[in-house]
Amino acid sequence: MVNLAVKVGNLTLKNPFIAASGTYGFGREAAEFLDLSVWGGISSKGITRLPRAGNMPPRVAETPAGMLNSVGLQNPGVDKFIKDELPFMMEQDTVTIVNVAGSIPSDYIEICKKLEDTTTPAIELNFSCPNVAAGCMSFGADPANIESITRAIRDLTDKEIWVKLTPNITDISAAARAAEAGGADGVSLINTLLGMVIDAETRRPILRNNTGGLSGPAVKPVALRMVNEVYRAVNIPVIGLGGICSGLDAVEFMIAGASAVQLGTYNLISPQGITQVIDEFSQWLEDHGVQSPGELVGTLQLW
Repeated sequence: MVNLAVKVGNLTLKNPFIAASGTYGFGREAAEFLDLSVWGGISSKGITRLPRAGNMPPRVAETPAGMLNSVGLQNPGVDKFIKDELPFMMEQDTVTIVNVAGSIPSDYIEICKKLEDTTTPAIELNFSCPNVAAGCMSFGADPANIESITRAIRDLTDKEIWVKLTPNITDISAAARAAEAGGADGVSLINTLLGMVIDAETRRPILRNNTGGLSGPAVKPVALRMVNEVYRAVNIPVIGLGGICSGLDAVEFMIAGASAVQLGTYNLISPQGITQVIDEFSQWLEDHGVQSPGELVGTLQLW
C-alpha cells in the first residue's frame, strides 16, 4: 500500500496536499463541505498587521481556463486572527501554515513576533501578492529584500519558514536563492501572474483594481517550468502550486521538483474535489509501483 506521508523540511504532512492561501479562508468556510483532516496542511488567508477590507468590487473575474482576482488581502488582522481563527485551525487534524503579508518590512517582523506565542508550526512569508498597493510583490521582486526580511524572521523564530515567490519577475531562481540565504526552510511557488480582463462594451477593465492575479489551469505550464528551475537552484524544499486540478497534475509537479503541492483555484470550483485528487494521486503511484511521493521528487529528465 502506498504511504502518502511527506517530509517538507522539519514538517511531516500526512499527504503532500495543502490548501493554498487565499482560497480556503481559515478552513472554517470549507468545513461544512468536507472533513478538513483530508488535507496534509492548510495555509491561512494572508494575515496583515491591521485589518484589511480588501479592494473595491468587482474583484473576481472568470477567464478561459482560469480566473483573475484582486481581492486585496482582505483579513481581520493578526490580533483577531490569533484570538478567533487560529484556535479553530489548530484544532484540525492537519498542519497549519500561517501566511503572513506586509506593506513594510517591520509588518512581517511584528506579525511573526505575535505568532511566537502560538503553537502554529509554520509561517509562509507572502512576498508575492500582486493586488496590494505596497509591499508583498514589490519585496518579492528584489532578492536583497527577500533575504533581509527572511533573515530578520529567522532570527526571531524556530518555526518553519516558507517564502512564497512571485512569478512576475525575470529570474525566480535568484529570488529562491535569496530566500535560502536568509534562512528559509522552503519556498512555495508560483503565486498568481499579473493580468487584465476588459469589458469591450464599456472599454474598461472588469476588475475595479484594473489588474489582478491570474490563477487556474492556464498558469500550470509556467508554474511547472518555474518549479523545476527553482528545484535545480536551491537545496531547500519546493512547494509547488499553480493550476493543479487532478492527481496527475500533482504527480507532474513532484516530478518537476516539488516536495509538496498546494491547490488553490480548484477549491473554488470544487470544494470537495480534494478527495478525488488524492485518490487519483494515490492510484497513479500504486499503478506505477511508486511506494511514496518522495520517490517522484525531482525525477524529471530534461532532453
